[in-house]
Amino acid sequence: QVQLVESGGGLVQAGGSLRLSCAASGPIIRINAMGWYRQAPGNQRELVASITSDYSTKYADSVKGRFTISRDNAKNTIYLQMNTLKPEDTAVYYCNADLTAWKYRGDVWGQGTQVTVSS
Repeated sequence: QVQLVESGGGLVQAGGSLRLSCAASGPIIRINAMGWYRQAPGNQRELVASITSDYSTKYADSVKGRFTISRDNAKNTIYLQMNTLKPEDTAVYYCNADLTAWKYRGDVWGQGTQVTVSS
C-alpha cells in the first residue's frame, strides 16, 4: 500500500516560515510528479506547487517568490519551504503523487497538514 505522510505544519505569525515534508512509502516503481495542494474552509483545493521527474516546477501565482518546492528522489520525499507567510496561506496542505506502484497507477493523496498563519 502506497502512503504519503506530510509533516511540518503548525501555527506561525505572519512573516514567518515553515517547511513541509511529504514522504512516500510502499511498493513504488516510479514517481512521475509530486505536488502540494491546499484547501481553506469554503474554498476549492488548489495547486500550490508541483515538481516533475525532470525537476520542472510550477507555482501558484500567489506563492511565487515565497515558496520553494524541492525533491529528494532517494527518499521519495518532497519539501515545501514557505517563507514570508501570510494569513491568506492558512489552509490544510495536501501532498499528491502521480505514480506507478505494484498493481497501482495513478494519484495518491496524503492526509493533510494544517498550516495556520496569524496576523
